[in-house]
Amino acid sequence: MAGNRSRLNVRSSLALTLGSAVLWGLAHLWVGRRATGAALMGVYAIIVTSITAALVTARPELLSLAVQPIWLWTFALGALLLAAVTVAVVIRSYQLVRPESPTAPARYLSAVAVGLLCALIVAPMAYAARLAYLSQRMVTSVFAESAIPIPVDPWKGRERLNILLIGADAAAGRPGVRTDSMTVASVDTRTGATILFSLPRNLENVPMPPGPAHDRFPYGFKGEPPYTPGMLNEVFQYAEDYPAMVPGAAKGRRGPALLKRTISDFTGLDVTHYVMVDMFGFAKIIDAMGGVRLTVKDPIVYGRQNEGLIQPGTRRLSGEEALWFGRARTYSDDYVRMGRQKCLMNAVTKQADPVTVLKSFERLTDAAKNAVSTDIPQELLPNLIELSEKVKSSKIRSFQFVPPLIDTGNPDYDLIKRKVGAVLARSAGASSATSGSSGNAHRHGADRPASLDAICG
Repeated sequence: MAGNRSRLNVRSSLALTLGSAVLWGLAHLWVGRRATGAALMGVYAIIVTSITAALVTARPELLSLAVQPIWLWTFALGALLLAAVTVAVVIRSYQLVRPESPTAPARYLSAVAVGLLCALIVAPMAYAARLAYLSQRMVTSVFAESAIPIPVDPWKGRERLNILLIGADAAAGRPGVRTDSMTVASVDTRTGATILFSLPRNLENVPMPPGPAHDRFPYGFKGEPPYTPGMLNEVFQYAEDYPAMVPGAAKGRRGPALLKRTISDFTGLDVTHYVMVDMFGFAKIIDAMGGVRLTVKDPIVYGRQNEGLIQPGTRRLSGEEALWFGRARTYSDDYVRMGRQKCLMNAVTKQADPVTVLKSFERLTDAAKNAVSTDIPQELLPNLIELSEKVKSSKIRSFQFVPPLIDTGNPDYDLIKRKVGAVLARSAGASSATSGSSGNAHRHGADRPASLDAICG
């Protein structure tokens, strides 16, 4: 078939070149180079089959790899290598099938067409490589490497994973940060069933854990009167300002360390990690997503100067509107705000689908790097990805320690610990027992956490 080349015109040669981009080796077979053509087709079939099988059958495993820096670099280099090989195949294919004596205009137009084809091949591969590079930067900037080896099965012997979720509000004109939103996400490591234990920011006389903090405040946290009222949301910044409270901890780690230990102590939960999101950075994350769709049940005053209202109804909120949805207290209180914050977290989690993430990936990674801090190690991320798949398939429920169950001015911390134990016992016994809870059941001392779907509508 070597003589086939002499019968090709410009259109046919370009068609064969395009076909070789879709199926390597096509042009080689056409001109009689059967061995090379068959080898290229075989390699191409293996690559396509492997990628397709991985996407269809190994999604959780791929997600686990996608949070490991070494594999992200591998993805990036692999995408660029695949693009380079495909371009080389295309160019060589055109050299084999181009007309023997094309006119000058035909030669020029063919070169332009092949160049455009190569650009179309390189563009998506380069984009995939850039996504991998951005992911690698985000993982390494937000998540530190572990100082100790992570077991292959980190959940072995651990029934629940408890992570402290913090919303930090660093308001203008106020030094430091206040952890105005504190929630312990308690996840069953076997089933993924999750309960959010919400803690009011204004809990007073918080018992401090053994050590320098307890020595300083033996009868509960008092802050720095008369400058501060001594509430739970001050513990983080107090530890940052007074290094002796957490000896040996670096700046930026003292606050999370003491807050985790404090909450672990009075709830009975073993809080091992934290994730803190700056509220204003959170607004940028939502803007990068294109907004978040929420059901607003009551009018919410909007802006520092009460510029307007977020009207009731189901609507898409911008980042700033969502920020005020989660932080406004005008004509409401801390406890209503806590409920709205859980609804906001739930909506963002559900609406951050792969298409939304890919459309604005670069903006999201930039916002996340500046807004999120955590002590979750990089090495634990693959296991957390696998656990998150279980969480998605189960209902997330919420329990709030608010009045009349808890008097925030004089809290019964023994009652808080007993309630946590009772809620976990119920969840372990039968998760279906919580399905009939109303949105306000937890506000009246029930041991049944409410479904977020029921609360948020």
